[in-house]
Formats: sequence, C-alpha cells, structure tokens
Amino acid sequence: MLILSRLLLGMTLAAGVSMAATAFPWQPAFAKGEPVDCSKKANKSKPECKKNRADAGDDELYYAGYWLARAGRYDEALTFLRRARNPDDPRFLTYIGFSIRKLGDHQSAITYYIRALANDPDFVIARAYLGEAFLARADLGNAREQLGEIAVRCGTRCAEHQELAAQIDAYVKSTSG
Repeated sequence: MLILSRLLLGMTLAAGVSMAATAFPWQPAFAKGEPVDCSKKANKSKPECKKNRADAGDDELYYAGYWLARAGRYDEALTFLRRARNPDDPRFLTYIGFSIRKLGDHQSAITYYIRALANDPDFVIARAYLGEAFLARADLGNAREQLGEIAVRCGTRCAEHQELAAQIDAYVKSTSG
C-alpha cells in the first residue's frame, strides 16, 4: 500500500510540475501555438515575455513555488515563495524552509519551520520537515520530539508521521552500523 501511495504521489508531482510549466499564468504566453522561451535574450522584447506578473495572488505564488521546490528547482521556487503578500503564511514559510534546507542551509531552514509553527502549531508538514532538518544536523532527540508532536496532531498513520518515522529509522540504522 505504501509503495502504491508513493507511486501515486510521484505521478501527481510529475503531473503538477508538467502543469506548472504549461498552465500557470506567469509562464510565457503561447504565440501561434508555440511556446516562447523568455529566458533567451532574443525573446526578451516579445510581448509574451513582458507580462508583469506582480499581480499574482498568494495561492498562485505558493503553488508555483511548491511545485518548483518539489521538482528540485529550489532557487526558482524561492523567487515565487518570497513574493508572498502574507509572509507569515505557514505554507510559504514551510516551503521557503524546505528549499533552503535542500540548498544546504539547515539552520536557516529550521528558523523558517519554527516561524511557520509559531503561526500554526498544527501544521504537521512543517513539523515533518523540521524533524528532517534536525536529522541533517544529527539532532535525533529533537527529530523524535517532532515525530511525537505529529502523532498528537494527526496520529501515527498520517503521511507526515510515516515519512518522518522512516527518516528517523534510516538515520538510526545509518549511525548504529
């Protein structure tokens, strides 16, 4: 069942990244049925590349940042996530932390996760990522504490608990060898 869940999650993530590249309004418009690559210098003056997406709402910015982060494009994700009109939204803080952690700055990521949890202590995704950041710093005690907090908030069968529990088990096995 867990393998099927992960397979479905992977397919969903892949579809979301593909959708992000074609359907979100801040992507370059299509002219005559063909995409315009606005990253190329020759296309910078084209009307499709001059669109100002400063009016993008927080939901648009979040989902763009989320999918880019999940696709491993952390720097690009941060450009969207840091434009939030509500910078205290736990979703933004969590995925800024996620992207920063994946770029190697675990301490800054922890700071973002803690800020997210200060705004919503029940945001278990932030707790799971916080636990992973603690593991990256060899802080098993705090990772286990977050696992316990997740269990209180959503039980031991929720995805966040199962994922962090698996990360902790792998960490323990790798350090006890």
